Amino acid sequence: MKRNLILFLLFLLTFLLASAQQRSLYDLQQAFVDLRFGMFIHYNMPTYSIEDWPDPDMPVSAFAPTNLDCRQWAKAAKAANMSYGCLTTKHHSGFCIWDTKTTDYNSMQSPAHVDVVRQYVDAFREEGLSVMLYFSILDTHHRIRPGHIKPSHTKYIKSQLRELLTNYGDITALIIDGWDAPWSRISYDEIPFSDIYNYIKSLQPNCLVMDLNAAKYPREALFYTDIKSYEQGAGQKISTSENRLPALACLSIQRTWFWKESMPTDKLKDVRWLVEENIRPYNNAYCNFILNVAPNREGKMDDNAVEALCQIGQMWKHEGSTQPIPECDAPITLCNLAKGCPTEYSWSYDYKIGDFANDDNFDTSWISHSTVSEPWLEAGLNGKKRISLVTIVEKRKGSLQAYRIEYKRGKSWHKLFEGTAPECRVKQHRFPPVMAERVRITITRHQGEVALSEVGVY
Repeated sequence: MKRNLILFLLFLLTFLLASAQQRSLYDLQQAFVDLRFGMFIHYNMPTYSIEDWPDPDMPVSAFAPTNLDCRQWAKAAKAANMSYGCLTTKHHSGFCIWDTKTTDYNSMQSPAHVDVVRQYVDAFREEGLSVMLYFSILDTHHRIRPGHIKPSHTKYIKSQLRELLTNYGDITALIIDGWDAPWSRISYDEIPFSDIYNYIKSLQPNCLVMDLNAAKYPREALFYTDIKSYEQGAGQKISTSENRLPALACLSIQRTWFWKESMPTDKLKDVRWLVEENIRPYNNAYCNFILNVAPNREGKMDDNAVEALCQIGQMWKHEGSTQPIPECDAPITLCNLAKGCPTEYSWSYDYKIGDFANDDNFDTSWISHSTVSEPWLEAGLNGKKRISLVTIVEKRKGSLQAYRIEYKRGKSWHKLFEGTAPECRVKQHRFPPVMAERVRITITRHQGEVALSEVGVY
């Protein structure tokens, strides 16, 4: 009896300690924005190619740094008054720069025989800098790409994430790329987002997960990410006047993400422009700015890049915490059950039929005919499904003024919401779980054109 009591108390103590260490998502988001400015480090197999997208079967022997110096990277980041780094552990061509047991296509099998991730995390922590990691879902070497996805690929990805999140200490954030973007075309169904997201949180509850998916998903909500992330070089521009979400904006100081032979003498981004038009205004808009600096084939950063970072450090100082971020809805992490399901709807305008409202494309819309006073749209769910969230994304904010949401079970319709529309483009309605076969949205009051870009049921 006494032994059982001791075991119970030990279990309770362990549970309480774990609970005390786990922080709320809001606190983690605030802490991330408060970091203000960091260093993106694109260093991987593309460093040794003429392209950022190299031959996916480029030999392991091509990865051959002769003077790898992660301490130089960390000191350069410190000189710029950056507060963290983020390294490309695996880019789109699938080469791993850590001591992985999942594949021979890694830096330990190269002539350098080096665990770059280990050297990076140790060097940045020695300088008092936080550590983040970048990881690509798209992996052209291992054929994790459209048309080739298999269930075993999810297991492979989780095995790699397990190594990164258990062997290298606390990771502040994981930046994920090459997943459900228009150019990568790997859906959150094929590699299930919620499975990967929950697995990361089970390994490191305080690790933020951000997917570089702003090319597809609206800027007004956290679709499949803890932090809204913008790749400026791809035309994704954050609105410093309208943003209300914890955000990240990334840009390279050089002309490409990975090092190329002309870079030691190339003209870099203007340091004053980086400070005055990027770091400062973004920090004032709940946004952390990460600047990429690409190491060369020796494994060091070029002198011109190091000098530019020193100049940034002379112009910009970390001023501590930013303003409190606004409260926002929780990230959407589950797949849309209504995606591609049959729809029914009131009269549409021209060819803008209801199927555009659940086609997984936020650039298309169902548009109601102007003569319909109370437009409605129904989405099937291909059977009875457990649901607890409905989202409505308007093409333009403000046309919907009031509406009703109902779900059908059996022969009966049940009301989930009826009232005034929230004043935002992406409207989220959460409720206790119910079993449903269909969901119907009826617009009871509107102004101007009714156009729904996407209806989500989760």
